[in-house]
Amino acid sequence: MNIPSTLKITGRAAVLGSLALAALGTVAAFAQEAAPAAPAAPAPALDTGNTAWMLTSTALVLMMTIPGLALFYGGMVRKKNVLATIMQSFAITCLVTVLWFMFGYSLAFSDGGGMNAYLGGFSKFFHNGITTSSLWLPGVANIPEFVFSMFQMTFAIITPALIAGAFAERMKFSALLIFMGAWLLVVYAPIAHWVWGGGFLGTAGVLDFAGGTVVHINAGVAGLVCALVLGKREGYGTTNMAPHNLVYSVIGASLLWVGWFGFNAGSELAADGLAGAAMLNTQVAAAAAALAWMFAEWIVAKKPSILGIISGAVAGLVAVTPASGFVNPTGAFIVGIVAGVLCYVSAVKLKHAFGYDDSLDAFGVHGIGGIIGALLTGVLADPAINSLGSGASVGKQLYGIVFTILWTAIASFVILYIVKALVGLRPSTQEEVEGLDISQHGEVVP
Repeated sequence: MNIPSTLKITGRAAVLGSLALAALGTVAAFAQEAAPAAPAAPAPALDTGNTAWMLTSTALVLMMTIPGLALFYGGMVRKKNVLATIMQSFAITCLVTVLWFMFGYSLAFSDGGGMNAYLGGFSKFFHNGITTSSLWLPGVANIPEFVFSMFQMTFAIITPALIAGAFAERMKFSALLIFMGAWLLVVYAPIAHWVWGGGFLGTAGVLDFAGGTVVHINAGVAGLVCALVLGKREGYGTTNMAPHNLVYSVIGASLLWVGWFGFNAGSELAADGLAGAAMLNTQVAAAAAALAWMFAEWIVAKKPSILGIISGAVAGLVAVTPASGFVNPTGAFIVGIVAGVLCYVSAVKLKHAFGYDDSLDAFGVHGIGGIIGALLTGVLADPAINSLGSGASVGKQLYGIVFTILWTAIASFVILYIVKALVGLRPSTQEEVEGLDISQHGEVVP
């Protein structure tokens, strides 16, 4: 067969081209096989700096209850009730520790499945499945989950302990233990889950950096309900009920102030710039509120009192708690001034106007202070401090406040009446007049 020369040339070119392409394909294949695979992302590793800070913060927050709150409250009651008051803080610390380990942590911080918007699950009861290698927020905080649980435990401890200030000098010890145990699981754990554990308030954008709703509004409202249900102390309004030892209270308030750095700055879960901002905000707000309360009292009562200035400091610490990681120092200063003045009015004027006996101003300082701080977070949040502040609004904050108040008030009321039916709430009139130290514990301060 005679093939034209043009076809011969074209054929040779085609063959050579095919061979060249085949050679290039082979080289490319070898190159592809030889190329190293992209390195896999390293597994999250424990951050020793963050862990060290969280271990320190945890110890600081525990110090807030024992001995801080125990001394703060213990100094403000009458001498015949000082041991009983201190006993309440100590016993609550022990009771909540056990219940948190068994059930509370899981209900607050595990996945609740279909009910996760409202409550955590049961999978971490008794800390099941958590090991020394388990990390909380892997890739972000990288701290041991055991440390996170312990840190949150200290919050769970101080919250019911704060409630005791509202009914100081008039609840039976047996009733207190039953109420606090039930309240932790029915009220505190769900609300902690709503805000911090993936529940509906957190996902709705409610901002609470360290516990304005979870701790202070929660405790303050529960305290008010307790004060109303139990009624006034025997002799209230006619008997002198002045604090027996304000030196104890000053020491307690000072321990609370120092411990609050762990409370607020520790809530960042990291040793970083935001933790530093939260620490400075805590100091500024506490000092501003202490001075604001002092000057308000000086103007109204003509003399500045030591009880007033320490109460003001605590009011500032309370109010800045939800805002500490969202506002700048100027915002913290404003929070402190507003809280100092309004909490003074609440603690000194409001309860007398309405006639309820909030013994140590748990609602007047923690309830009102928590509400002030939560609302002002919506106003003063600074995205330059925390990017989450860009979504802040008073409406969202009010949403969180309302749901917290409703659940706390209703559930606390129901629990109190169940406890009343089981063991009664108050000692006899004679036992209360003698003092809870001797009637409940068989001990007295000489």
